[in-house]
Amino acid sequence: MAKYAVNDAAVRRARELIKARQYVLDSDWGSVQPRADAENTYLGSHSWDEYAEWHLALTDGATDETKARYAFVYGDFRRLHRAGLIACVYRASEWRHKDVELAAHDLLQELDAAAGITAKSRR
Repeated sequence: MAKYAVNDAAVRRARELIKARQYVLDSDWGSVQPRADAENTYLGSHSWDEYAEWHLALTDGATDETKARYAFVYGDFRRLHRAGLIACVYRASEWRHKDVELAAHDLLQELDAAAGITAKSRR
């Protein structure tokens, strides 16, 4: 099983997006998460460092500037998606990548607080 390290640059970028209110609270992550063609288009006009900022984890042992290096995408290259963070929490929990799970969970809590989502509003 692959091992991952939390991508601190991505966590910082996600926090910037939350502060700038550049997020989507309700989306169908299965249809909006970036596919290979969207990734290629993005990389055609952005650096690998910018691409990396959209991924909460770095794959241990993978070569820099390859797609295999970056994992746990949380947005659509424009905005952070709440559903993307939830998917990151779920996938990281499922595969026992605790540091990534906790980073995604913390960002989800920050997003919910910024958006005014409370326990009462979720019921």
